[in-house]
Amino acid sequence: MDTFSILSSPSHTFFTRLLSLKPSPPHPLLHHLTQTLAFSSPKFPHSQNLLRFRVTVQSPSSAFPAKSQLSDADDDEEEDEFEEDDDEDVAADEYDDISGDMSDGLEQSDDEIEMEDSMAGAEPPAIRDEEFRWQRVEKLCEDVKQFGEEMIDDGSLASIYDFRIDKFQRLAIQAFLRGSSVVVSAPTSSGKTLIAEAAAVATVAKGRRLFYTTPLKALSNQKFREFRETFGENNVGLLTGDSAVNKDAQVLIMTTEILRNMLYQSVGMSSARDSLFHVDVIVLDEVHYLSDISRGTVWEEIVIYSPKEVQLICLSATVANPDELAGWIGQIHGKTELVTSTKRPVPLTWHFSTKTSLLPLLDKTGKHMNRRLSVNYLQLSAPATKSNKDDGSRRRSSRRRASETSYDDSTGNMSRRPLSKNDINLIYRSQVPQVTDTLWHLKARDMLPAVWFIFSRKGCDAAVQYIQDCKLLDDCEASEVELALKRFRIKYPDAIRESAVKGLLRGVAAHHAGCLPLWKSFIEELFQRGLVKVVFATETLAAGINMPARTAIIASLSKRSDSGRTLLSSNELLQMAGRAGRRGTDERGHVVLIQNPYEGAEAGCKVLFAGLEPLVSQFTASYGMVLNLLAGSKVTRRSSESDETKASQSGRTLDEARKLVEQSFGNYVGSNVMLAAKEELARIEKEIEMLTLEISDDAIDRKSRKLLSGPAYKEIADLQEELRAEKRLRTELRKRMESQKLSSLRPLLKECENGHLPFLCLQYKDSEGVQHSIPAVYLGKVELLSGSKLKNMVSVDDSFALNAVAAESEPTSVFEPSYYAALGSDNSWYLFTEKWIKTIYKTGFPNVALAQGDALPREIMSTLLDKTEMKWEKLAESDLGGFWGMEGSLETWSWSLNVPVLNSLSEHDELLIKSEAYNHAVGRYKEQRSKVSRLKKKISRTQGFREYKKIIDMANFTEEKIKRLKGRSRRLTNRIEQIEPSGWKEFLQISNVIHETRALDINTHTIFPLGETAAAIRGENELWLAMVLRNKILLSLKPTELAAVCASLVSEGIKIRPWKNNSYIYESSSTVIDVVSFLDEQRSIFLQLQEKHGVNKPCYLDTQFAGMVEAWVSGLTWREIMMDCAMDEGDLARLLRRTIDLLMQIPKLPDIDPVLQSNAKTASNIMDRPPISELAG
Repeated sequence: MDTFSILSSPSHTFFTRLLSLKPSPPHPLLHHLTQTLAFSSPKFPHSQNLLRFRVTVQSPSSAFPAKSQLSDADDDEEEDEFEEDDDEDVAADEYDDISGDMSDGLEQSDDEIEMEDSMAGAEPPAIRDEEFRWQRVEKLCEDVKQFGEEMIDDGSLASIYDFRIDKFQRLAIQAFLRGSSVVVSAPTSSGKTLIAEAAAVATVAKGRRLFYTTPLKALSNQKFREFRETFGENNVGLLTGDSAVNKDAQVLIMTTEILRNMLYQSVGMSSARDSLFHVDVIVLDEVHYLSDISRGTVWEEIVIYSPKEVQLICLSATVANPDELAGWIGQIHGKTELVTSTKRPVPLTWHFSTKTSLLPLLDKTGKHMNRRLSVNYLQLSAPATKSNKDDGSRRRSSRRRASETSYDDSTGNMSRRPLSKNDINLIYRSQVPQVTDTLWHLKARDMLPAVWFIFSRKGCDAAVQYIQDCKLLDDCEASEVELALKRFRIKYPDAIRESAVKGLLRGVAAHHAGCLPLWKSFIEELFQRGLVKVVFATETLAAGINMPARTAIIASLSKRSDSGRTLLSSNELLQMAGRAGRRGTDERGHVVLIQNPYEGAEAGCKVLFAGLEPLVSQFTASYGMVLNLLAGSKVTRRSSESDETKASQSGRTLDEARKLVEQSFGNYVGSNVMLAAKEELARIEKEIEMLTLEISDDAIDRKSRKLLSGPAYKEIADLQEELRAEKRLRTELRKRMESQKLSSLRPLLKECENGHLPFLCLQYKDSEGVQHSIPAVYLGKVELLSGSKLKNMVSVDDSFALNAVAAESEPTSVFEPSYYAALGSDNSWYLFTEKWIKTIYKTGFPNVALAQGDALPREIMSTLLDKTEMKWEKLAESDLGGFWGMEGSLETWSWSLNVPVLNSLSEHDELLIKSEAYNHAVGRYKEQRSKVSRLKKKISRTQGFREYKKIIDMANFTEEKIKRLKGRSRRLTNRIEQIEPSGWKEFLQISNVIHETRALDINTHTIFPLGETAAAIRGENELWLAMVLRNKILLSLKPTELAAVCASLVSEGIKIRPWKNNSYIYESSSTVIDVVSFLDEQRSIFLQLQEKHGVNKPCYLDTQFAGMVEAWVSGLTWREIMMDCAMDEGDLARLLRRTIDLLMQIPKLPDIDPVLQSNAKTASNIMDRPPISELAG
């Protein structure tokens, strides 16, 4: 029984609505129904027609919480996750910071309103010719059986609705009927689901099958109810992790992960089409989830693996690059047509709420911010900000502000001193409204009901407490809520949220991940019935729950993150705003942004006008993907498998798998980016070539000859020729000086190998040309160090290869550079050749033990270096070897602190000055540099130099432009190198881990029992879960203990939230702790194996909440387990559902011990009880 059944009690209000549907004369069925509604507990006949009408009319917007308008859903498969957690510490203080959502305001014809009502579930569909939609669908199916498929066209499909369908809906249906796959991008609540419903009607009429996928279990359940109303119970099925109902039905609704796993099974078989049981159409609802960082890869995999014969209907919220999405699907799947719409069915009006008023956010043009919301304007009404001063101070402050401000009424301009950041913050704080301030503005302007978004659970709960004394319901509505509460309490006594009852009876409620799913569903139903006027909700409500309101309010334009407060993205803002405006009910929807201490209206406009964000590929390889793509023959053979089945599962070759993996959306977009980058690079290189010719000596000479007189030109030309010769000599001498420095450094470094550890100055230029000088303490030559790790790496890795070069000082000799190691003052290790040493000092660390028997400093530092993971980063490179850096450790930190800064090191301590050969080379270079400088001055005193300087200045300007272009060229080249096919490298890394664990032999494609189990598991790290579930240590566990161990594998993201006196959680039994400790050792080994192959997949194992699950399986009631509990109800329910999901998989996994399967089934059956059990349908 669903929650809506509890709420279906008739009321005077709904009785009136029923009568208004068909005023005169009333239909006999309607007359009979209204008579029935006069009773408080009506009993309805079980006639299919009457039941269908009764539910629709009696609870028009809640009976079937239609998700037909789900277009901006961004949630995890669990319907509520943890995005609100970031603000918990300050949440209760921010609940009164409000920001609003969007509003619609387009007048529509009656037909259009009825269409949108039927799709959004806002109003009951009107009766046309005494037929319901399901009857018209049946009639169309009969016509197709009798007259053939030619009866199916866009007109016949549109005729099943009581309204005129929109243009974009008709275009999409026409594209589908032409046999194309279709990508539809349209705003929230615009009616995208109608397209999928029409496709389902056509498919069912043809006797074929359609799969409909949603990202959330809750949405799948919702769609299941809706589609049964249209197609009948026998024609619609459901597949989620929890439920399997009528799975052979013509219309099968499922979560995306379920479909992806089905395609895994088919992708390696000889006939993928047969494996999908004659499916003609796959609908991917909320396809913009493709950008979701944790789950986006699922949508890409479905598109890649789907048979080309299957039509795809991809429904997306408005995004910046729908053309790229359609282009990608068309390239890998076949003919695809794009249909877009930017028109919202209900226009939105944007407002901004301050302490004293509710103002339009935008000006009359809608393109700029309302000037009355500017900081300077708000400052006029800001009260004195120095509240800690006495009255005299405040009066002086007021007079000072008055003298500093002038306001021109005729122009609306203000002139005053520039405002500091502190001034602006004070103004913002002075304008922050209380919840009641904004609420009464909304009530006075008839802008309720409203969804009020606050980015924290505590903030939502605190807001409810704050306004629970404000009565928003009339007596009739309050009695309806009270009756619904009584019924809900009888059905689900443990699901009542007692702290929220008082507010609910006044018309306000909270909706967030800390609430039980049953309670949230109850709130949704009451809201859709108009019995809750304000819902304080976290972001999850915007992500796909069907709760359209007249107004959406957004409390803050920023959220807390790991890097501090960050502004919402434009997509996030519009997604929340999309909840505003009920199609068929509201002429306009309203979005209210609220002044808060952190940002004002300027930030709101900045986000609003920032533009939509594009879809971004999140394709990533997983253990399940690799195993299912590569798996061939099995080591084990079960009697249930036929030879034909085994022959078809031959597995794909690596080349075949690579072709699939490299079809990702990211690679498609990347190839377009690479093409554009290469074209840009060619243009830049051509421009550099042309500009280089303009500043060549010949070009400058031609310009000089043309501009200067004969004698002036000859004088400058002769001096320039002489200058060029002297510059060449200067360059030669500089090279000799550098070469002599290298030759002089080597013996100095050799002397230090067995003595003290001298200080060095290392110097290099980064990729941007910035020069860095680093003080460091010299450790020694790499090949002479006691540690072997670095020595082996340098000798084996080609990245560290060195080449001998001819010595400039002695052309007949060859200089062979060597690698040395040092610890910098920044606690970084450096690996370098002689090239990167600027100088070496005679001072340093004495190589003497601190106490008798202690190791020498050089030995200690060598040991510390050898213990490091050797993750070197190349900072610079040259012909004489690279310059590498790597972070030190906590143990090296104290050593690095004793390296002095360069300013404190004396030039007299530099050892290089003791080398006569080096000093001589330096002297000659400096002399030549002075000669070049004198010659430049001589040229500047010539007769024609003023005109000549203009030519040189222009050449220098051109040279700077060439430098900028070369920098741009380097960046483009680096980007092109980085744009490599994504996913394949990770695929190979994962396959290496699989191969080494003997889950699959990637050479023969033989899959072993561990691989079979992992391939069938749904989870974050399938291989790790399989390794745990196949461990014999689990066989000795009781069902309660097994459930607790399974909970430790899936508790990621669950948090303790102690407040007031609630600080208690149950502890795990000693048996569970011992088993998890044993598994933790296995986990460490597996993590090392992953690290060895460059794989970074999480392996969760945490006993913190296992005791809570153990207590639940042991039979404790919900009230007992939640008494003084430090967990939110929603968090515990989510943990229990995750644990149930894993336990329910165990009996279905291949090659699992029957004892474990039996215990898992027992545990899951015990756990799956109210108030966490979820019924489908």
